[in-house]
Amino acid sequence: MVLAGNATRGRALELAGRIGARTGCRLATQFFTARMERGAGRVPLERIPYYVPAASEFLKVFKHIVTVETGEPVAFFSYPGKPSRLKPGECDVHVLSAIDEDSVGGLEILAEAVDANGTERMLQVNSAIVAPEGPLDPKSIAQALAAALPENAILVDESLTTGRETLGLTAGAAPHDVLQNMGGSIGFGTPVATGAALACPDRRVICMVGDGSAMYTIQSLWTQAREGLNVTTIVFANNSYQILKLEFANMGFGIPGPRASGLIDIDRPRIDWLAMGKSMGCPSVRAENARDFHAALVRSVHEPGPTLIEVCL
Repeated sequence: MVLAGNATRGRALELAGRIGARTGCRLATQFFTARMERGAGRVPLERIPYYVPAASEFLKVFKHIVTVETGEPVAFFSYPGKPSRLKPGECDVHVLSAIDEDSVGGLEILAEAVDANGTERMLQVNSAIVAPEGPLDPKSIAQALAAALPENAILVDESLTTGRETLGLTAGAAPHDVLQNMGGSIGFGTPVATGAALACPDRRVICMVGDGSAMYTIQSLWTQAREGLNVTTIVFANNSYQILKLEFANMGFGIPGPRASGLIDIDRPRIDWLAMGKSMGCPSVRAENARDFHAALVRSVHEPGPTLIEVCL
């Protein structure tokens, strides 16, 4: 990393002159972020939505965007008839620090330039999270996770469709780190969770992954069992590559027909995830409602070694 030098200082001072103190700012991240510290007592970060209409709606109120070790917000894919640049046309983008530069130093210079060093920090408060009841859906799944997360956990997130409510509803949970996939590959979750558990054996790792993604690298369970790694793997079993169905629609193709569905459904034959996990030496349970899912999560984080939880959707 390049330390904050004259170039960073110059950009910070120019930015301060153009924007000034104004009325404050909002802190946001790209939808995919390699690593992020979250939870109670930490600085809250908003997440720019994944889908183009929602992201454009989120950003439409901004006149200035300051980038810190990232680029201008853009769509993950190029969709017919939809913009790739997500900001409004009249919004200016300012680079404070490039990817290989010292972002902390740059922010310190900017804070001094706009006389903001005395500003009280805004931290995420601890939320009173109640374990959910009823059917399993993205909201109840996120609530169960928030209620069960142990302090200092590592959450590996490869659950774009079923886990879409997770970051919002776990903001006030116990402090934890989130690791995400940056490149759009499939099968990222279970090997990264395995590596995180090897690197941090004193921390519980919770991996959220769809059944389609899990099938790419499911042998990770064998490694977790062999090494006795503290990993809870949550497999969201909807028997489909659901993200491909959504992207099919986003491209303007509507609902997949029989031939297209045959390529992205994984129900012939249906995968027995309990048998899969047990065959690799990983204790496995099935959850069919929110209460059972929360209870399985709580048990897993208090027991050493790996666990697989199949969430039936």
